Order: sequence, then structure tokens, then C-alpha cells
Amino acid sequence: MLKPAAIRDVIARCVPQLAQNPEGLILTVGDGRIVATGARSLSFEWQYPLTIGIEDFAGHPDQIMVPLLAWLRQHQPELMTNDEQRKEGITFEAEYLANDLMDLIITVKLTERVRVWQNEQGIGWEHLPEPPEDPYDGITWELFINGEPQPWPPTN
Repeated sequence: MLKPAAIRDVIARCVPQLAQNPEGLILTVGDGRIVATGARSLSFEWQYPLTIGIEDFAGHPDQIMVPLLAWLRQHQPELMTNDEQRKEGITFEAEYLANDLMDLIITVKLTERVRVWQNEQGIGWEHLPEPPEDPYDGITWELFINGEPQPWPPTN
């Protein structure tokens, strides 16, 4: 699992209080699962909730949420683009303490795809990047009808 360390890094870099006091940032992985298809390959997917705990935080929670959302937009985009996952993919709890401090708990449902292969040297694996947010981004389309190019996108 690579994403928890990356999330810790981005939050610590973007929130000065947590960069100075890293013990206030606690990450735990909850009840996860491995999804494998039983195909010839041993490739699989990690699926797990990551709980991000911030203790005695003196700032506004947006200071944490904005860099987290920016990271998730790139590395777990379906939490924003998929209607079902958007509903429960990111949850939080907060406890307001004395002296304008808060404890904040954010839970994010993460996945990581792992490609596994076997060759004469043995078994290898690699974590795969997320699929592009828009699979058609950067693709130029041309429409032909009966061999004749048509305007694209179509005009109404």
C-alpha cells in the first residue's frame, strides 16, 4: 500500500502545523480487502478505508481538506467523478476542543491496483497508476459517414 504515505506527505507539506508537529497526524488503515479475479495472473486490488486523524489542530479544516482533495483528484478521481462513490467515499468527524483546537478524523476509501506477472526470473509486481480521469482526453476524433468527413463535434 503506497497511498497512505503519499497522503501523509502531501498533508505534512501543505499544513505548517503538521509539518512542525508530525505526531499530530495519525493514519490508520481499517477493515480492507483484497480483490483478485482468479484469472491466470495473480494481479489484484487493495481496497481499504484510510483514516486520517489530526489531533489538537489549531487551523481551519479547509487547510487539510483542500490539499487532500487535490491529491485525491489525481490519485483517486472516482471519489469525485462517480456518483455512488462520491456519497460515501470521503467522510469526517470533528470534535471541538478548548482553546480553539479540534480533533479531526477524515476517512477516505482507497484502492490500489497491483499487476503481478511471472517470468523465468520469478514473480514480479508493480502498483499501477490510476486510469486517466477522462479516457478521451487528448484524443482527436474524426467522424466519417460513407467515407466523407463530417464536422466533429456534430452541430445542432
